[in-house]
Order: sequence, then structure tokens, then C-alpha cells
Amino acid sequence: MAIIGIRRLTWAVDDVAACVRFFTDFGLTLIEEAADAALFEVADGSQTLILQHGHPRLPANTAQTGKGVYECVWAVDSAEGLARITARLEPDCELTTDAEGVVHFTTPFGQAIGLAVWQPRVVHGAPTPQNTVGRIERLNQPRKWIDRALPKRTHHCVWTFPDVQQALEFYRDKLGFRITDMQKGFGVYMRADGCFEHHNVFLADAHAPMPGFNGTLKFHHANWEVEDIDELMVAKNYLDRRGYKYGDWNWGFGRHRLTSAAFLYVPCPAGGEAEYGADCDCVDDSWKPRIWDGAFGTAIYMTNLPDFMKGEPNWDVTYARPDQLHYHPAAPAALAEAAE
Repeated sequence: MAIIGIRRLTWAVDDVAACVRFFTDFGLTLIEEAADAALFEVADGSQTLILQHGHPRLPANTAQTGKGVYECVWAVDSAEGLARITARLEPDCELTTDAEGVVHFTTPFGQAIGLAVWQPRVVHGAPTPQNTVGRIERLNQPRKWIDRALPKRTHHCVWTFPDVQQALEFYRDKLGFRITDMQKGFGVYMRADGCFEHHNVFLADAHAPMPGFNGTLKFHHANWEVEDIDELMVAKNYLDRRGYKYGDWNWGFGRHRLTSAAFLYVPCPAGGEAEYGADCDCVDDSWKPRIWDGAFGTAIYMTNLPDFMKGEPNWDVTYARPDQLHYHPAAPAALAEAAE
């Protein structure tokens, strides 16, 4: 075991003040604020660091484009675990260690990554018990009344990669991530070796014909976990009352088929989207990766169903054989037709 989750997301942004307002409304706790930077925290202690473009703390040598998360600092369980990872990295990456003890490097494909020995605070969820026909879990007890969301931990992050297979091999061989599922034409889901979340990173195909995908290394979205669907929907109403809009190409509230997780994506002034998530699958090393049709894996349901998902679902999913544990691009024509 070594990597146990996300310690910090470092963002390069255009407008720090707008991002402070957004992440405060989103439910993160503001710890520090300056004209060109701000630091937020969630319940487990994981952080969101907002930096103005050009800030000296931003990674210098990266192929990433646009704004958004320019460095994910992964939490490592121990100094011994960190030493094992850095030994694998040293032949291919230049490593530097800052005063905080964070090891920084840039991958051969231009992504900035950090590693730090860190343990999250323990957080216990307590969702309201659920009644259903013939089964009473909540007798003479109403559901909890909450008025806003307070994310519990930073769950996962997503970038688009020009070469998904190259990124997959680096995360697997150098950082110890495991493949959990593959979405044909869209990318690969990977779990850190010390985690039980279905995925901690999604390697999206930068060439997929999706809005905002332009063939470059680019931030797409970050996910913060809340307690349950109630907290997710309360979060949406809280943002609705503050005038937030969700864009023309937004799925609204829904549930992914591939991960079972409930979701709500919100356009983010810091770049890409900020996602609330709840009730994601948890897996371990006995999990069998699957290969999914892109649209079929995306959702069981969503409130704003896009046109390309209004036909009958294509029930195309299979367990991957050992020789299929690599990225499976779909034919570009089929992808383009699905995205229209």
C-alpha cells in the first residue's frame, strides 16, 4: 500500500475572487485568502489551493492547457511508501522536494504531479435510514433537515490525455494504480493501491468528440463526496438560490451506471466542472475490470438526458480478459454520431 487518496488539488485560475465565492458556496471551508491565492479544506482535511495564473507556486514545466487543476498532490501512507514510489520515478522524472516535504515531478507526457506523506482526518457519514415497501428502517423519525452541502472528502479528478495508453502505463507502473473499468472511446478508470473508491482518477481520451475535448492535456472535473442524494440535491438548491447556471450541455442530477455513483456537475470558474458525488462503488484487488460501451456506462438515468442517450441503451458490457487490460478506442465515426 502507498497512495491513499488526494491530499491537495492545485488550480491555475483567472479570477481568484470569483473562485473564492464559488468554492465557498460549493461548501468548501476557506482557510486562507490573498489577492492571488486562496486555500480551502473539506472535512477530511484534503485541500483545494487556488492560484492566479503566473503564481510562483504553480508547476512550471507542464504540457497542460487551459485553466483548472494543474497539480494533484497524492497522499502517501508512509515515508517507506513514498521512498518506494520515488525509486520507481527517478529513472524517468526529475524530482524536487519543497519545504513542506511534497515531492513534485512532471511525467514524460507533461502532467505535473505531487506526492506527500499525509493521513486524512477520520470522517463518518450518517445518512438517514431509508424506508421502502415491506421494510421499515425509520419509524417515528423524520429525515434529516439540512440546508446546504459540506463535502466530506476530495474523491477523484479527471483530465483529458492525448495518449490514454501512455498515461495508463505511467499511473500503473510508476504510481501503482489499478485499472477498474474501461469505457470504449472515452477512457480508463483507475484506483490508487491504498484506496477502495471505484476510481481516484479517470484518464479521458482528449480526442473523443465531446464538448471541450481538443486533443490536449486538459483538466476536466474534480469530484467531492457528500453523504447521500439528499445532501447532493440540497447542494443544487443552495446554488440555484444564489443564481448559478448549469450551461447548455449539462446532465443535471443523475446516477452513473459504470460506478453506481449519484452525480451533479456544476460549471466551475476555476476551470472545468466541480462535481458532487455520493454512493460510489467500492472495490478491492478482487474486482474484475469491465469494458463498457461509452454511452451505456455513463448513466442509469439523468435529469437532463442528452440527445445521444435518448435511444434505447446499447447493453454492451463485458468482463475484460487479462490481454484486454489496455485502452480500447472506439471508431471515431461511431463516437461522433453518438455525441451529435
